[in-house]
Amino acid sequence: MADFYTRCISSLLFPLQERLKGHDTVRVHNELEQSQWWPAERIAQFQLQRLQRLLGLAARHVPYYRDLFQRLDFRPEELSSAADLARLPLLNKAEIRAHGEAMKSTQARGLARFNTGGSSGEPLIFWIGKERVSHDVAAKWRATRWWGVDIGDPEIVVWGSPVELGAQDRLRGLRDKLMRTHLLPAFEMSPARLDEFVARIRALRPRMLFGYPSSLALIARHARERGVALDDLGIKVAFVTAERLYEAQRADIAQVFGCPVANGYGGRDAGFIAHQCPAGGMHLTAEDIIVEIVDEQGQAVAAGQAGEVVVTHLATADFPFIRYRTGDVASLDDAVCACGRGLPLLKEIHGRTTDFIIAADGTVMHGLALIYVVRDVPGVANFKIIQEDRLRTRVQLVTGAGFADESLAAIRAGMTQRLGEGVEIVVERVADIPRERSGKHRYVVSRVAPSAQ
Repeated sequence: MADFYTRCISSLLFPLQERLKGHDTVRVHNELEQSQWWPAERIAQFQLQRLQRLLGLAARHVPYYRDLFQRLDFRPEELSSAADLARLPLLNKAEIRAHGEAMKSTQARGLARFNTGGSSGEPLIFWIGKERVSHDVAAKWRATRWWGVDIGDPEIVVWGSPVELGAQDRLRGLRDKLMRTHLLPAFEMSPARLDEFVARIRALRPRMLFGYPSSLALIARHARERGVALDDLGIKVAFVTAERLYEAQRADIAQVFGCPVANGYGGRDAGFIAHQCPAGGMHLTAEDIIVEIVDEQGQAVAAGQAGEVVVTHLATADFPFIRYRTGDVASLDDAVCACGRGLPLLKEIHGRTTDFIIAADGTVMHGLALIYVVRDVPGVANFKIIQEDRLRTRVQLVTGAGFADESLAAIRAGMTQRLGEGVEIVVERVADIPRERSGKHRYVVSRVAPSAQ
């Protein structure tokens, strides 16, 4: 049962904030609260209607898609099912980079510039309109409420994105204070900082946690080693996202914090794709997003079979994401969730893992701290960061046009700043970087003993 303050935030202050931003979040959320209980057939029909609208707007107002549809003789009005999307090519990051301006709708106003977080090593610049923001926020709000918590309940966020960490100005700080949201930086997690984090969690007594599964698991293990109880604080749920959730991490988080762990899947580019409900189902946000699982040839695979996640976001008429390749690997489930929702299910998410890195002084950092040093350097086509031990880290670079030799020194300096002055940073320019045996590419690999992590 939400307290009076939470009810005021979720029913008054947060809706007012969204209205002032020009977002339609409240209306969308109210609709999602109803549609989640529709039968699967009705949700599929609703998807098709929204898909027809998106493709029609793209054909009329988006130069890239207007030209593409004409070349393919593709007529959105003839679409009979979501399966007809297979007539269109897959959209990758390189295509968006090459045609970004042509992918903007001529009717779009007030677009916001975004970029991916870089955990894949391939940051992407793209644009989002207010419709997309409203739908993503509403979908997250709905999933939050599945667990008996709401906007305005005390929350601790363990995060590492420079977008979030760099936004802590006075206005953002005031908003977070009113919303009772407290941020703990995931980049620097030395034993001393972990002591601070555990103490803050005990002092703040949050109703929910949100963050990387690896970070929350690290805090949980640290508290257990220190003999500090965190299962008596009344935490209702720990939301995790941005990495693959391993069962050992789930067990550590659940045991130490005394709460269930709710897995979430999505991204800045692809949207709020799926979230776990209390019955265990990983529900797709099917009213907003069509998910295809395809093989290496781009062909759909059967339910239960792993393949690449391809997303069509139905609220992206301003900058359409149509058959967008996420680079993640997952499988669909044809089962029906015990919760009774008609939303389709993901069976398993196989990708999205980032290692921790340990600095010379023992500080534990999220691997993204090093990825950010390399990812935006002009001319870097691919890279891999290998921590061989605390005093030696290798950076492999595949470079192309636009790469300047001066960047080598900048990369070394950035790595040294994070890892410590005594660490040897070896930067190697290579022709190719082999993938793992699984077929995935790991951008950060730490060979420091797991016990140190």
